[in-house]
Amino acid sequence: MIENLIYPNITVKEALKKLEKSKKKILFVVDNDQKLLGSVTDGDIRRFILATSNLLSEVSELMNPNPIFIYSDKSTDTNSIFIENSIKALPVVNENKIIVEIIYDDGIKAIVNSDSESLDNTPVVIMAGGKGTRLKPYTNILPKPLIPIGEIPIVQRIMDKFKNHGTNNFMMSVNYKMNMIKAYFDEDNLDYNISYIIEDKPLGTGGSLALVENELDGDFFVSNCDILIDADYNEIIKFHKENEYVITMITSLQEYTVPYGVVHLDSNGTVDYLQEKPTYDFLTNTGMYVINSKILKFIPKNEFFHITDLIEEALKQNEKVGVYPISSDAWMDMGQFDEMDKMIKKLGLDNE
Repeated sequence: MIENLIYPNITVKEALKKLEKSKKKILFVVDNDQKLLGSVTDGDIRRFILATSNLLSEVSELMNPNPIFIYSDKSTDTNSIFIENSIKALPVVNENKIIVEIIYDDGIKAIVNSDSESLDNTPVVIMAGGKGTRLKPYTNILPKPLIPIGEIPIVQRIMDKFKNHGTNNFMMSVNYKMNMIKAYFDEDNLDYNISYIIEDKPLGTGGSLALVENELDGDFFVSNCDILIDADYNEIIKFHKENEYVITMITSLQEYTVPYGVVHLDSNGTVDYLQEKPTYDFLTNTGMYVINSKILKFIPKNEFFHITDLIEEALKQNEKVGVYPISSDAWMDMGQFDEMDKMIKKLGLDNE
């Protein structure tokens, strides 16, 4: 999500953290469809704290419900609006008050929604059946998908990102503590279209797809339940289709510096040269994919099978497999405690 956008149910404390990191010192409150609901400035938060001293209230309690905005289909002198209202950011909305872009006082524009591009309810399969053993003892009580990042479970944050790109068509593979997951999303105030893939036994990230082979037709997303990808999902699937891949792996560009001097040998086994703390660049599998349903036939039925096994099988069958690289900062992982802490800090949700 654009850094200036927040949801109405985040806490005042979370909003304050985001404001501190925002260069323009204003946040716009939106719903899951990116409809403009209000705005929040540091002045709004300061007055609320002085009146209530409650940092854990939802930001909807203090937002300005009548923010300044302009319509995308009307010609407007934005410079005069900036000057007359002493603002630094101006949302542009369509006829439904969905934010299309944000214009900043320095002339920079941030695209939020494009009317010409949308996932158009492309299916999203979320792998949420694992035990999350690397996050014990938390996962002794909660299934990994429901572990909160800030005030919101990680799987809900994943789904919100897809909803912001135009799809509310989710299939969730569940096994461990599945009833807790289903009970959470059965809440009346949660607007997600979810069907569940029930694993009677662990089937791996690929094996569970065999259970829904007949329900998927064409391209669909697959995502692990412990990652967040900050990218344009519309561009990802457009790239996948244009290149006619059967699988596109979303990969993160990583840089690793060997903390020692590296010795290189020649063909005779003698020292050729020394290289002090060399740095290498490589692409890492993030755990998000776009897959075409035609290769699901390669998955064995009722057997444990990883998506990486499916990729290897696709390559053996001379099918096209591609990669969509993103920056290292665009990939957040919470599969381990230290990585979860990094995710929380990246999202500005840390309590330190």
